[in-house]
Amino acid sequence: MGYDLHAVIAEEEVLRSAAQGLPAARLASIGQGLSLMPMAGALFDFLADGSGTGALGFWRLSGGFDKVLAESSVRGPVAYVEAEYFGGVGEQRAAVWDGGIIVLGPLHVGEGRPFPPAGSPISQALRRLGVAASAEEDEFSAVGLHRHRHSEAWIA
Repeated sequence: MGYDLHAVIAEEEVLRSAAQGLPAARLASIGQGLSLMPMAGALFDFLADGSGTGALGFWRLSGGFDKVLAESSVRGPVAYVEAEYFGGVGEQRAAVWDGGIIVLGPLHVGEGRPFPPAGSPISQALRRLGVAASAEEDEFSAVGLHRHRHSEAWIA
């Protein structure tokens, strides 16, 4: 069974500003006051710059869109996260912008590598956005990112 997530995460108002002018952008509430905008389907196609490579080492962060995230982060922190797993093996990447600059990452934990003591890249990014987790769960679970197995499912 696989899992993939490619998304921008922020408070809803901040995310709405990042989505302005993006006709294919869809937002989904995930909990603790945050929303996500999956970088899937029509939105990814709309933003793709044709280079075939993502910005900052990400798979689906189109060149130039990182500047939009930086600009949007003047209103509040913005995270870009990616996870791809199949059969329990995979990778995670995350970065957070705040005040117009990158303040976390880009972080990457590759296939077969353990998460650092600070947690997975996505959990570290969510913590930077203010997510609180209990002793029984990490930030990823605390906002319910486990609810859907694929990016497209958040907007279905």
